[in-house]
Amino acid sequence: MKIAVIGAGPAGITAAYEISKLLGKKVSILDVFEKSDRVGGFSKSIELWEQRIDLGPHRFFSHDTKINALWLEVVKDRYDIINRQTRIYYKKQFFDYPIRAFNALKGLGIFEAAHCLLSYMVERMFPTSDTSTFEGWVTSRFGRRLYTIFFKTYSEKLWGLSCTKLDSDFAAQRIKKLSLFEAIKNALFQGKGNKHATLVDQFAYPIGGTGAVYEAMQELIETRGGNVLVNSGVERVITSNGAVQSLQLENGEIREYDHIISSMPISLLVEKLPEVPEPVMAQSKQLAFRNTILVYLKVDRTDLFTDQWLYIHEPSVEVGRVTNFRNWVPSVYGESESSILCLEYWCYFEDEIWNLDPEQLVEVASREIVQTGLVQEGDVKEGHVVHLPRCYPVYFIGYREVLKPVEDYLTSVEGLHVIGRYGAYKYNNQDHSILMGMRVSENILDEAGHDLWSINTDYEIYQESSVITKTGLVANVP
Repeated sequence: MKIAVIGAGPAGITAAYEISKLLGKKVSILDVFEKSDRVGGFSKSIELWEQRIDLGPHRFFSHDTKINALWLEVVKDRYDIINRQTRIYYKKQFFDYPIRAFNALKGLGIFEAAHCLLSYMVERMFPTSDTSTFEGWVTSRFGRRLYTIFFKTYSEKLWGLSCTKLDSDFAAQRIKKLSLFEAIKNALFQGKGNKHATLVDQFAYPIGGTGAVYEAMQELIETRGGNVLVNSGVERVITSNGAVQSLQLENGEIREYDHIISSMPISLLVEKLPEVPEPVMAQSKQLAFRNTILVYLKVDRTDLFTDQWLYIHEPSVEVGRVTNFRNWVPSVYGESESSILCLEYWCYFEDEIWNLDPEQLVEVASREIVQTGLVQEGDVKEGHVVHLPRCYPVYFIGYREVLKPVEDYLTSVEGLHVIGRYGAYKYNNQDHSILMGMRVSENILDEAGHDLWSINTDYEIYQESSVITKTGLVANVP
């Protein structure tokens, strides 16, 4: 078989890594096309100010033994275990996240805490009837007051939508079954027998940054005879009579393949497919992605806040999340006496902030980080800006109905496989995307018949459960 992979993010490069094991057997040609200058997608690592950092905060964690085993197969012993600390910053106070009930109520003060508890009790007596929206879903589990303080502002910064127009799927996938009751129970019993999946206190982190995983995959693919072509964008996939035929590169070159795995944004893929029915094309154009602007600030201090990252719930600033790379592993900062902060701004192409010059963005970020009180005036010495288009698929109300005919059409195209956060319009974590890559390779090589569209919703139904520790895989005890 001749196989092409579009995009070398976690899903695409994992698919290629698994397929490369059969190069020279079932597979004769394996080409990976990556538009940027290195592999890893949104999970790549970059060098900046003599440090090696990620594109924002990225943690890897899974209970799935197969996913963990593959990760360790690639990373080997080149990782550390990080004790996670990620908090909410609100009114110049730190609150644990995921929410720990007693910490939150104590930090809010007696009167606000009483207001929150009363709001939660009202919700129990008079439940929110419509939980199809993000607002309704979260309110039903935490009460309206806690929802307003700890969920509304941040979520509306991230998505650029009112929480009444955001589908509950976002909450269901990210917050899952956690509620105020579960948070209180977890606090009382220290998680014994009831610890929720989102309350993960440790995670494995590769020495050399998150991108080191995917760079190691690239090296192994190339060693086996595969081609990973960076700075090589794909213009379009070409089909004929309902089957893939070839792809056209941005330089005009056309290459023929039996199978094409695409992790490029789904709407861009559909837009240039030659045989798409008009109704499907119209639906795909309704799918929306949110952009990210990363503003890195070099701060000549090493004693800033102790979190890996903070969620900024202050409505007075536009920044939504701040990562402190000083708090990951020593291999990130080496001998440097400075800290690198990464401030995240989310927007659409038409928003003013997306079109600001880098100097203006550094000025905005420097002003806002001082305004929060996390950094003092004069501490910021340099800035660097990275634009990331189409990072987050937007779960607007009704998106599933819009997406379904697009899914059905792409599934019908023989030899075409769409995966990943952008390719499948799924708000994946790294483990979701790695699993997609593993399963698409099984579909192609073994005709396994996995439903790739279901990953991220039901993938936790696995037979073996484990976690990665410093000594390797450890089975979870029921």
